[in-house]
Amino acid sequence: MSETNWQEPSDLIIEQIEIGPMQNFTYLIGCRSTREVVVVDPAWDIDSLTQHIESKDYTLKAALATHYHPDHVGGSFGGNSVEGVARLLETHAVKVYAHRKEIPGMQKVTELSDSDLVSVESGDTLKVGNIEVEFLHTPGHTPGSQCFRINNTLISGDTLFINGCGRVDLPGSNSEDMYHSMQKLAALPDDTLLLPGHNYGHVPNATMGETKKSNTYMRIDSFDTWKMLMGG
Repeated sequence: MSETNWQEPSDLIIEQIEIGPMQNFTYLIGCRSTREVVVVDPAWDIDSLTQHIESKDYTLKAALATHYHPDHVGGSFGGNSVEGVARLLETHAVKVYAHRKEIPGMQKVTELSDSDLVSVESGDTLKVGNIEVEFLHTPGHTPGSQCFRINNTLISGDTLFINGCGRVDLPGSNSEDMYHSMQKLAALPDDTLLLPGHNYGHVPNATMGETKKSNTYMRIDSFDTWKMLMGG
């Protein structure tokens, strides 16, 4: 587990933590003055994550899910079993926030109950101390994929990577939805800091302006061109 911190303005805490064999990024978002944090996509090594939270004297208030795939929230795939939000809830009585369209997938892979989950819509917000997190629905990789916007920072999960975007050839994925999600994110200010769901790029984070220049998927302005790029 490796950690990256920034000198964030005002009260904002954001920590980028690389974890697991698939180069996943988990994030902590929080408020310096209250020490309250939420964890984004906790998976692979929950004990290390919770020990880290305790070592910083943070209080965990919630878990946020970008999407339901087991490498982000826990579950079984390809003969592998990944610990995730279910393990987290064994020791921390917090809610897991997922987009409304992602709830069925979340319940299938994590076996969480209705009472464990909070269904959100695009544009909803969550207060973490003095910090506000905005939920942005960005379907394509999965029906309920979502990003989290905090001030001038975007946590993008598997919707947008530094050099690419999430796969659209998986069950529940949709190429046209992903195209529109790319257009939505391309409209964000160039100085927005992009924090992706995996360390797949030449750098672990970049501004949206830098990403628009280097990422082919961010420069496509017609769906016909998008379909050709995606091979269909």
